[in-house]
Amino acid sequence: MTDTLGTQAPPGAEPEARTRSYNGWTKNTTLEDYSLRYAPKSFRRWTPYVVATTALGGIAYLADFAIGGSIAISNGFSSAMIAILAAAVTIFLTGIPISYYSAKYSIDMDLLTRGAGFGYLGSTLTSIIYASFTFIFFSLEGSIMAQALDLGLHIPLAVGYLICSLIILPLVFYGMTALSKMQVWTQPVWLVLMVAPFVSIAIQKPHKFQQFTHFAGNSPTGSSLSLLGVGAGAGVALSLIAQIGEQVDYLRFMPDKTPDNSRRWWAAVLSAGPGWVVLGAAKQMGGAFLAFYIAGSVGLSKANEPIQQYVSGIKTFAAPVALGLATFFVILSQIKINTTNAYSGSLSWSNFFSRLTHRHPGRVVYIFLNVGIALTLMEVGVFGFLNTVLGFYSNVAIAWIGAVVADLVINKPLGLSPSYIEFKRAHLYNFNPVGFGSMLVASAVSIAAYFHAFGAYGKAFSPFIALAVAMVLSPLIAWATKGRYYIARTDDQVEPLFLENGLLSAAIVTCSVCAEDFERPDVAGCPFHGGAVCSLCCSLERDCHDSCKSVATGPVDLGLPSVGLGLPSGGSAEPPAGPAATPGNAPGSP
Repeated sequence: MTDTLGTQAPPGAEPEARTRSYNGWTKNTTLEDYSLRYAPKSFRRWTPYVVATTALGGIAYLADFAIGGSIAISNGFSSAMIAILAAAVTIFLTGIPISYYSAKYSIDMDLLTRGAGFGYLGSTLTSIIYASFTFIFFSLEGSIMAQALDLGLHIPLAVGYLICSLIILPLVFYGMTALSKMQVWTQPVWLVLMVAPFVSIAIQKPHKFQQFTHFAGNSPTGSSLSLLGVGAGAGVALSLIAQIGEQVDYLRFMPDKTPDNSRRWWAAVLSAGPGWVVLGAAKQMGGAFLAFYIAGSVGLSKANEPIQQYVSGIKTFAAPVALGLATFFVILSQIKINTTNAYSGSLSWSNFFSRLTHRHPGRVVYIFLNVGIALTLMEVGVFGFLNTVLGFYSNVAIAWIGAVVADLVINKPLGLSPSYIEFKRAHLYNFNPVGFGSMLVASAVSIAAYFHAFGAYGKAFSPFIALAVAMVLSPLIAWATKGRYYIARTDDQVEPLFLENGLLSAAIVTCSVCAEDFERPDVAGCPFHGGAVCSLCCSLERDCHDSCKSVATGPVDLGLPSVGLGLPSGGSAEPPAGPAATPGNAPGSP
């Protein structure tokens, strides 16, 4: 991004106002996929099926097999199965409202978090939490792929880690357009290879499934049920709760829901949103079974490695090519998921740095940062600390998700927060104690529990403590603050026309700063620039000092007619109801 100073300011602008231009990478929407922005209706040209298939293609990761194997080895059969199911139910239920709001408002997880109780700067912390999820799992998946290269092609692990990182870069440059094609075309092959070993074992050795129910692993309680084992196992599985962020990175490209596509729309949102965990839990159980199946031949220390699991599984029906086929399957799986990890991570880093530094060199730049951190984790052997890393991470991740969900399913229906999602800097407080405060307190309590502050059971169930604390605190803080920290300034422009579904019209507005055209939901009236400003230019402006929120201002003409936009009858010129602060009383605004 480059700023050009000394150009003519728009009429009515302050003397310091300036125009902005972007470099090629940043300006190219094929590369950017509207990172940091609302996804406009004109760009959302895919069908619900294609969006859902692309989103589900991103869950082709084999870390589920490693996680399931580790949980079973550490806690035995009964505890592992209950732990996996408990985590799956929790992830599914929390994923429903997040997926719905993201698909409805066409925004990613960061923008959703801003408007769901965290505030404009408060959500920067969650950007780091989400970015951490993407590079942690990139490193785990890359480690699995490197294990396959080592076993199948005799490439040393250290070199394999580098190959697994570099191979992803060109695939991620072109964002949703390229990813959708890659995921759709590779999905059938991946599904067949994933299921084949289980079908073969069921036909040839059905007794193995009965024997699996007695698998004890390293558990001190054997294969019997242990509450401590359930809690510990669920804590590891719950680290995947942040996966919903990657799902909605795709769901934001869903077409608008209409009476004609309503069923397909809901089917796509539910299957590709929270529905990912159905397949995820099945893979974890499959990993637990395969760990049992190969434990006698490779030992418990290697039984959770997916490449070892699939070599043995494929040998049951294709022994001569088992190693090659398993290696191909692992490489395919890791390419499918790590493109998503790198893509979503680049979005999070872009959101984080654009708000703190007021600069945006382009999403592509942050792909290198995310992949570089993941490569470092691989080289230091993160796979060997799988349970510890994921068990700790789940405490923070679930506190974040719990706070967001509480706002969507409790605060909004009760009228404690606005009924809609506002994500633009021009209309938000920097910090909202409802979500931001709830997450901080919940994280602190659960991390203390994780480090034995509340005994063995507190440690085992620390993620559930985080979820409970966040969901209780969020409505309490919203009630205590009367929801006044959600909206710092209402959208009172000449054309704030809302349609019957509560969404702004898709009328085109030209940004007075970068001179690019954007749809109405992505712009705000800016008194500093004396006209419309797009959400990204608003984020990058460092000279305005949030003057639009600290000083009462009237409507700013966006250059649109107030009538004749072709909106459906019944549209209202008033924004949706919800608590909002009046302009001019924004605490903390510079």
